[in-house]
Amino acid sequence: MNTLLIDPASEKNINQPKQGLVARIKGLNWLFLLTVVIPTFLSIVYFGFIASDVYISESSFVVRSPERQTASPFSSLLKGTGFSSSQDDSYTVQDYILSRDALSSLNDKLNIGKAFASSDVDIFSRFAGLDRWDNSFEALFKYYKKKVEVELDPLSSITTLTVRSFTAEDSFKINEQLIEISEALVNQLNETGRQDMIRFAAGEVHTAEKKAKAAALVLSTYRNQKGVFDPEQQTSIELEQVAKLQGELIAAQAQLVQLQTFAKNNPQIPSMQLLVKNLRQQIDVETKQVVGEGRSLANKAAEYQRLALEREFADKQLASTLISLEQARNEAQRKQLYLERIVQSSKPDKAMEPRRIRGVLSTLILGFISWGVLTMLLAGVREHQD
Repeated sequence: MNTLLIDPASEKNINQPKQGLVARIKGLNWLFLLTVVIPTFLSIVYFGFIASDVYISESSFVVRSPERQTASPFSSLLKGTGFSSSQDDSYTVQDYILSRDALSSLNDKLNIGKAFASSDVDIFSRFAGLDRWDNSFEALFKYYKKKVEVELDPLSSITTLTVRSFTAEDSFKINEQLIEISEALVNQLNETGRQDMIRFAAGEVHTAEKKAKAAALVLSTYRNQKGVFDPEQQTSIELEQVAKLQGELIAAQAQLVQLQTFAKNNPQIPSMQLLVKNLRQQIDVETKQVVGEGRSLANKAAEYQRLALEREFADKQLASTLISLEQARNEAQRKQLYLERIVQSSKPDKAMEPRRIRGVLSTLILGFISWGVLTMLLAGVREHQD
């Protein structure tokens, strides 16, 4: 029986490829372990046993105004009720909710810093968890902006407020409190507008009153100095008096002519002549008071009318400002801005985050992708070295 002899050198050459393949497999196993197995195991541990439940509370509201108009369909709906959405003021409310002032108000009323830093929350999610040395207000503010979201729909002008917390009660209370302080902000804006409107109108009334009093005083002083009340009325009275005297003069002259014609020696002729003379003198005096020079009513009428027009204008201006003040007060009774709740703050009965299964699957998929990419890169490097 023949025995097959194998050269030791050839046997060594045969075993070398096998040992290289084993080394590659071991290398690939370690790479698979680092990129897929360990991250997936850690995600299972975290999402399954460590990660705290997150409860989400949502609410929706719209800031509307009875004056401003927009062209969105929702604004048309509000327009039918006499109001329109006010998108600029919605941005104001949005900025306020995400401001330090809102956080400070929340912290004073609900002590949310303590709630977010509770030991019941996992160390990776709680406030000042991994960085315990930084529990400042600025750090809390950064953390707060990750838990509170405000989204404004530009078409409908509806603002959606979303709050994430680690208990259903905290999420609901924070959401409700943010809506309340936003309403307080809108009311403050209304009050400021009211006060400014009334203050401006009252200032205009005060100025108009001073002008009206000054015009009346000037006219009164002129009347006292010139001894005239109303030149037009006085002129009318004087002209009526002149007309009456002229009528008496005509009658006296006619009677005198008759006496001189038919009874030349009548003793009444001298008295009638004196009466005619006196009537003429009286007519001259009354006429000079109306149209004469110096202190006549005609000379006083122009200045008087100017002063009277100034007083009338001041009185009309005062009446106009009083109407404006009354309108401002009536307008102040109405709110210029309304924060109308569309959806009330919800109180979650189930934790919506973290999405544990999706988190584990995402880690697994990313691990496989990383493992595949690194495997191809390592294979390319080794082929290049060979």
